[in-house]
Amino acid sequence: MALRCDLIIRDATIVDGSGRPGFRGDVGVQGERIAAVGDLGAASGAREVLAGGRVLAPGFIDAHTHDDQIVLQGAECMCCKLSQGITCVVVGNCGISLSPMRLASRPPAPLDQVCAPEWWKFGSFGEYADHLRREPPAVNALALIGHMSLRVGVMEGDTQRAATDGEAERMRALLAESLAEGAAGFSTGLFYPPSKHAPTEEVIAIAEALRAQRGLYVTHMRDEANGVLDSIAETLRIGEAVGAPVVISHHKCAQPENHGRSRETLPMIEQAAVRQAVAFDVYPYTAASTSLAARDPRPDIPVQVTNSLPHPEMAGRMLADIAAEWGASLMEARDRLLPASGIFHNMSEEDVRRIMAHPLSMIGSDGGPLAKKPHPRLWGTFPRVLGHYVREIGLMDLETAIHKMTGRTAMIFGIADRGTIAPGAFADLVLLDAATVKDRSTWEDPIQPADGILETWVNGQSAYVHGAGVTGARAGRLLRRAA
Repeated sequence: MALRCDLIIRDATIVDGSGRPGFRGDVGVQGERIAAVGDLGAASGAREVLAGGRVLAPGFIDAHTHDDQIVLQGAECMCCKLSQGITCVVVGNCGISLSPMRLASRPPAPLDQVCAPEWWKFGSFGEYADHLRREPPAVNALALIGHMSLRVGVMEGDTQRAATDGEAERMRALLAESLAEGAAGFSTGLFYPPSKHAPTEEVIAIAEALRAQRGLYVTHMRDEANGVLDSIAETLRIGEAVGAPVVISHHKCAQPENHGRSRETLPMIEQAAVRQAVAFDVYPYTAASTSLAARDPRPDIPVQVTNSLPHPEMAGRMLADIAAEWGASLMEARDRLLPASGIFHNMSEEDVRRIMAHPLSMIGSDGGPLAKKPHPRLWGTFPRVLGHYVREIGLMDLETAIHKMTGRTAMIFGIADRGTIAPGAFADLVLLDAATVKDRSTWEDPIQPADGILETWVNGQSAYVHGAGVTGARAGRLLRRAA
């Protein structure tokens, strides 16, 4: 009997996520999984899509997001990801997660810039997971537990010190409980004030919970600038001490005086990878984005405001222009804007290219979905890699780039049966035009869907169509790490 599918995508250039060369063929989907790959001329589908040689890839996996809140808010809120071909997001990064702590008041920066005060309502990871089961997301999500969230909750806001042994033990127990309830690992943001007073020993004590379930240790390191090498050493020490695979978040060499130092950082990480599991993600921009309170402004580093609670009208404007208008110093203007977030133009293109091209890299957007004028990476990261860095400048070939967005990321995070196009894999798919794919998100107008992302499927259901937008499907789910 001829194969009957719910969906057949015919005559595609299949780039299967493994890194090997693409090949022409068909893909058949039954329900939420891929049923067959190859010549399906004898098969029929309830819906058939004629790809005409365009690229069919596994749905992209965003290795670094702050989508903890928006995955709970329906399909339209996830257009920023679905329009890039993203079908899975890793949430809970930089030490910030919506669980397992209820917070009665507005949390300190940068937690307040990632999730709105009313969403800090999950007293356990199990409660967060239950919400996602009751109201499925539009994309799949893999969740980490944030050290900063644990500190603010357990230490009752008194975070400008090291945790006591008792507090560290309580945080370890909460992490262990969350891992048992389905969280994939532990993230830190040791750069930020609520966590910067945590010594290495505190982090190790809490992260010990990772050992039993082979959870991940994912970190926004203590220092990505002058002390970047010391921070890498600390990161590797923590992972080694608790037997956990390490992911360095948004690897960079920040501030002009550190430009070019990826020549030092990458060999250090590469050498460590011989003896322990370590990887890193990167975004394709020379500007970072975080709380305006995170760094003191400098005249040699342009800063663009993305959001301000007391002055929302300043979103999108340059801090230097605001300071001049107010007759204030950069520091005074920054302080008047707080709570606020901004874009810091503090990296070099040379480092971004070197880090992105490295075999240990993955792609992650690190976008801020609550910002009024977000960093363009929220809407443009994955198409920018494919359009600018692959097609326009040839930094890597298409198959390598897609591997860094799919198969490699799935392997590092332990996401089973995703990140690949193969019979039996989940039908997370993206159809794209390699000749036209391009980010349209800009510094001035960041909320723009990409060109060339034609359709995105999540677990076999069409979730986004170019020109029409999201379909409203909520076919995603919370994923568990396969250690």
